[in-house]
Amino acid sequence: MRLSRATLSRVAPAARPLAEPRATGVVHLGIGAFHRAHQAVYTERAMAATGDDRWGICGASQRSTDVADRLRPQDCLYGMRAGDEVRVVGSVRDVLAPGDDLAARLAAPETAVVTLTITEKAYRRDPLPGAIGRLVAGLRARATADAGPLTVLSCDNLPGNGATLAGLVAELCEPPLLEWVEESVTFPATMVDRIVPATTQADLDDMAARLGVTDLGAVVTEPFTQWVIEDRFAGDRPAWDQAGALLVGDVRPYERMKLRLLNGSHSAIAYLSGAAHVSEAVGDPAFAGFLRRLMDDDLSPTLDGLDGFDLAGYKESLLARFANPGLRHRVAQIAVDGSQKLPQRLLDPARDRLAGGHEPRWIALSVAGWMRYVTEARDLDDPLADRLRGDGTASAAATVNRLLAIEEIFGADLRENRVFRDLVTDCLERLNADGVPATLRALDAGRP
Repeated sequence: MRLSRATLSRVAPAARPLAEPRATGVVHLGIGAFHRAHQAVYTERAMAATGDDRWGICGASQRSTDVADRLRPQDCLYGMRAGDEVRVVGSVRDVLAPGDDLAARLAAPETAVVTLTITEKAYRRDPLPGAIGRLVAGLRARATADAGPLTVLSCDNLPGNGATLAGLVAELCEPPLLEWVEESVTFPATMVDRIVPATTQADLDDMAARLGVTDLGAVVTEPFTQWVIEDRFAGDRPAWDQAGALLVGDVRPYERMKLRLLNGSHSAIAYLSGAAHVSEAVGDPAFAGFLRRLMDDDLSPTLDGLDGFDLAGYKESLLARFANPGLRHRVAQIAVDGSQKLPQRLLDPARDRLAGGHEPRWIALSVAGWMRYVTEARDLDDPLADRLRGDGTASAAATVNRLLAIEEIFGADLRENRVFRDLVTDCLERLNADGVPATLRALDAGRP
């Protein structure tokens, strides 16, 4: 029997939704597993904390009908397992498929907030418009309807995600619309953190056993969750601060910390470990030691503005989260779209270290791992895949030269930086000749 409002009585009372929204105040673009385990949970908790039931979510799928097909027959209910906690989330009220009228939803007066998780590659100027084009069409409809101000929150892993999104929206707006956007729409920056692996059939079977009903929209995540939001709203909003979110004047220090320490470490795992799951990679003491050195030697020194924050404790918590075998976080999932992720996760901190006169050897090793990966991968999932693939016979120096020349990844500065080029070339030569374990031992032996 399928989960739905009609069958919710079969679910244990403690596992039923915390709130039942009566209106739709939030529209979300990109309603994948991450949103359902993160922003949707905060929104439900906010409604439960305040009794304000106006903040139901209308999710919009961007490329596929899969989520709509899974959630609509369930009245948009779905189960979430976070560690030992298992319950049904009820904050989503509707899911739009790609052909549905998103603009009308964005133009509705009760819509006050739009959130987005559309992945890093959706913010590329080529190709646009995609999801951002659909957002602009909705803003145009809202301006025409004179439906009031709107807050648009990017929840994607990009530095300055609010400003980046605002700039791309402005590029697609004609002058009258742009004037309205500048007066009526805000784009606060955010930082989101929760590890959400892709749901497997085993996860769905486990959720059915726990809930007593079949649930095709279930998500599995970790107990840890964090959401930092720039406090710059155009109008009303859910009481996310009463649900655990942190509203601040400047998101950037938290953003850099998460992008570099968590996401940067994830990329290193994806391209160097050879493991199927993150927990397996961190279960190797030598590889866990490498991650500590990456964070301590190359990434932490690039962070500032975190006075009073327990950075050492945060790094320990990351290693514990990575080691959690219950998550089954697939390394292949992290490896997708590496060309869009490396710049903010590893290349920007490399620039900071180089500018300070330091050699970012552990970042260079991670980048060399990525170069070997994209050169050898048979089914490379990346928007620049055709330019990244190699024939596998080129020397390490030739491979480094070829890939560093892709300016939208490395810029002109890293391409011309002799220290960085030599570090990456040396690491790639070692990886090709000796493999990962021997390379880690050799580099660790030469550590200052």
